[in-house]
Amino acid sequence: MARKIGIIGLGHVGSTVAHQIIVSGLVDDLVLIDTNEKKLQADGLDYLQAMPNLATKTNIIMNDYQALSDADIVISALGNIGVEEDGDRFGELAFNIKQVKQVSANLKQINYSGVLIVITNPCDVITQAYQQFTGFDKKRVFGTGTMLDSARMKTIVGAEFNVDPRSVNGFNLGEHGNSQFTAWSTVSVRGHSMAELNQDGHLDLEALSKKSIIDGDKVFFGKNYTNYAIAAAATRLATIVLNDGNTEVVVSNYRPDFNNYMSYPVIVGRHGIIEDVPIDLTADEHDKLAKSAQFITDNFNKFKN
Repeated sequence: MARKIGIIGLGHVGSTVAHQIIVSGLVDDLVLIDTNEKKLQADGLDYLQAMPNLATKTNIIMNDYQALSDADIVISALGNIGVEEDGDRFGELAFNIKQVKQVSANLKQINYSGVLIVITNPCDVITQAYQQFTGFDKKRVFGTGTMLDSARMKTIVGAEFNVDPRSVNGFNLGEHGNSQFTAWSTVSVRGHSMAELNQDGHLDLEALSKKSIIDGDKVFFGKNYTNYAIAAAATRLATIVLNDGNTEVVVSNYRPDFNNYMSYPVIVGRHGIIEDVPIDLTADEHDKLAKSAQFITDNFNKFKN
């Protein structure tokens, strides 16, 4: 059976996700949707002209919603980064909500039954909006959330201990935004907990946590967008779903205890979220999670009013 992914929105992020998928040979069919027909056609041609030098072939389908009806995954990368002010993701909210409403109607019309992965910012609010507009099972709808921020944290911690960041485990939790935090009780380096590694208190953990946000700002303000790291996160998620990976990842998912979407570790497989990953947070971390959840809820309520 052919593997198929759809990407809605071919801006900096969507086009980079498409490129990673094509280069990796992840799918047989890739459906690309964008309102900017000229840009879409240019990207499509560019991808096609890359294939003679690649090991695999990907069939490219453009601006055909019906082609998404049997897709395994749809990735929402739509947005208008030009309306952000000082890198504030919520600057895109009013514009993106309107687009999400129309995309949701289109997905419902074709009876889409696959997994929906959301990159579109502000990620947590938009993911919740997608779920409400589509009415899809909450386990089928999730966002990249702090998967990117956790990768940034792992890079920072890896540099502190001079190890490959893939040897660092742990999560940034809450909002994909400024109210997120590093849950240091979950972080370990080569199997050693952060509490063990920082017994003498030589590391400023609060500063390292904030650096996860600052480093994202450095990328954004350096070129007015981010694309490579978030595309890697989205492509990894898509790979997990396609391969029924049953893999632990931190993504923006529905949290019934807060009645909203935010990032918390879960197991993801072929049909989306399978189950929570239980983690033992400290009292301070619980407080930070609740504050981040309230921030997301407050901003979600703004678009409804």
